[in-house]
Amino acid sequence: MSKENTQIRFVKRPAPGYFDPKETFAILKSPLPTQNELKDDQIMRSNAIGEVVLSKNPKFKVGDMVQAFLGWQKYGLTDGNPPPGAVLHDYLGIFGETGLTAYFGLLESKPKPGDTVVISGAAGATGNIAGQIAKIKGARVIGIAGSEEKCNWLVNDLGFDIALNYRDPEFVKKLAKATPRYIDVYFDNVGGDILDQCLKRIAKNGRIVLCGAISQYNEAQPKGPAFYTALISQRAKMEGFIILDYVKRYPEAINELSKWIQEGKIKRKEFIIEGLENAPEGLLRLFNGHNTGKMLVKVCDENIKSKL
Repeated sequence: MSKENTQIRFVKRPAPGYFDPKETFAILKSPLPTQNELKDDQIMRSNAIGEVVLSKNPKFKVGDMVQAFLGWQKYGLTDGNPPPGAVLHDYLGIFGETGLTAYFGLLESKPKPGDTVVISGAAGATGNIAGQIAKIKGARVIGIAGSEEKCNWLVNDLGFDIALNYRDPEFVKKLAKATPRYIDVYFDNVGGDILDQCLKRIAKNGRIVLCGAISQYNEAQPKGPAFYTALISQRAKMEGFIILDYVKRYPEAINELSKWIQEGKIKRKEFIIEGLENAPEGLLRLFNGHNTGKMLVKVCDENIKSKL
């Protein structure tokens, strides 16, 4: 085992509307950790899957795989949790916060068979799972993504009924044509103009899940919804969603998602960034929509087998 650790530290909070990974993060070499460090101005926070290389905990032996909130570093100290089976990557993806967000966020909106469900950011880690769950529940699913390639993947591989490219000059017209009976559930990952266009198409008693607003995070002046009055005329609901409200129900979601995977009802896809030192640039690419599926950073070579 190497005697040196590699850490990526969060050293400067970016100004609104401006994000430069080289200014925000610093790559440092340090001794192996003797205690956890996850303060705002230190190691960049994140979940991780890793191999035990040294253990003083009787629950774990060298070679075991654990899931823990280790941050962006090559080595970390933790009491950890062993993932209960499945491909280990799944515990950062479909069984991690993005997949669980899709599960609870979509199902809490109570989609019914025949409902029209629209998902923005549909080719991302959360959106693609939310759309597949909506299909399982019998909904008609429309995905919104940022390229024709992503739209083709949503329809041809994941079984979405329709996928629309929001960069298409005819997007607004195509959204209206695709929703002749309006939108019963809108699962919003992006905010901004797309939220406004879906508000215009919201059905009576429609539900809008505010899961994210990635189009606005780096804006100096984030844009709020301009057509919120549609909620009044359509007696619709728009509600914010945070996955941490559902921690006690995680086992329920993991069991259900695992069953759907084994039945072939849910597919997953990963977008791999090679090398810990490339994680900051990967974060910027995430904001720019370069990924299809769950973005992961590969820290080192692995010999991980499926444990299903």
